[in-house]
Amino acid sequence: MFGNYVTVYTTSGAFEADTIIAFLKSMGISAIKSQESAGIAYGFTVGPFGRVEILVPAAEADHALDVLARMDKGEYEIKDNEDLDEPDHNYDND
Repeated sequence: MFGNYVTVYTTSGAFEADTIIAFLKSMGISAIKSQESAGIAYGFTVGPFGRVEILVPAAEADHALDVLARMDKGEYEIKDNEDLDEPDHNYDND
């Protein structure tokens, strides 16, 4: 069905899946989701119908699994007290 795609992560519900997919794409990894059609139609977010699989091309699976493992460990988390870079442009003065 999905050619050379492999499952690298499973979530509960489409919202979480979309968030993970956006994260993977921001890391340069192609990703798609697959969910049971009844889960989509009825909006299930728990149980077998709520399960959403995240798939990536087989060639990107190792990279995706590494990134997801780091995500689960919190390595990409921004702490509240972390200094963030200042924006390149101050829009308040425009």
